[in-house]
Amino acid sequence: MTYVDRTLTCVDCGVGFIHSAADQEYYAQKGFASDPKRCSSCRASRRASRDGGYDVRDIGGPRGYERSDDRPAREYFAVICSSCGNQAQVPFKPRMDRPVYCSDCFRTVKPG
Repeated sequence: MTYVDRTLTCVDCGVGFIHSAADQEYYAQKGFASDPKRCSSCRASRRASRDGGYDVRDIGGPRGYERSDDRPAREYFAVICSSCGNQAQVPFKPRMDRPVYCSDCFRTVKPG
């Protein structure tokens, strides 16, 4: 069967979203009979509320592993980006003798 991208309307927020041909094929392979009714952001918020408000940032450990209680929570420091001048937060205490970059500028200046 051939699938084409379709625009559907989210029942929660009313915004149109694309139900791609690849997604439609995946739905068919999994045996789902109906189209999705919510956009991806509404599905994510609904899933989070259903799971008791679970948020990836609540875990604090790498790849979803829980952080042990004996380790302190990571501390972030407010800085001004040395390249663009925007405010940023970094997970280390900056030293005045080295430049500090926001995440966008860091991607462009980091060594290979």
